[in-house]
Amino acid sequence: MLIAEVVLVLLLGLAVLAAWYGVRWVRMRRAGGVSVALRWAPDNARSGWHLGIGRYEGDDFAWYRVWSLRTGPDRVFEREALEIADRRDPSRTEAYAVPAGSTVLRCESSTQVAIEIAMGPGALTGFLSWLESAPPGRRIPRAS
Repeated sequence: MLIAEVVLVLLLGLAVLAAWYGVRWVRMRRAGGVSVALRWAPDNARSGWHLGIGRYEGDDFAWYRVWSLRTGPDRVFEREALEIADRRDPSRTEAYAVPAGSTVLRCESSTQVAIEIAMGPGALTGFLSWLESAPPGRRIPRAS
């Protein structure tokens, strides 16, 4: 009887966790999120891709990791500090880890370590538009 109760509690816990992830995912997508894969410290051969949702929050690009229990963003990038250094297609070994049809952007920042962002064509267009659309009076490097 004790084993059945433990199994029931574990299954209930897994169901609650799955529901949490489902609600979190839907909430982020409805709030204007786009599918984005992120890799920080790309010069390190051991760094891998992490799937997430990116959201534009004014002058910040907030990134929420898919498999995270955090309610807030895992990374936040400021528009004025972000600059695109390179653009490329994903390599054959990366293609499985990034959204379909992705382009990889290497972004450098004056305040953070270099990152690579992979996103599909629609998300890429929106990201480049957001990056270049700084308010008047601010100097933002050309994104594309």
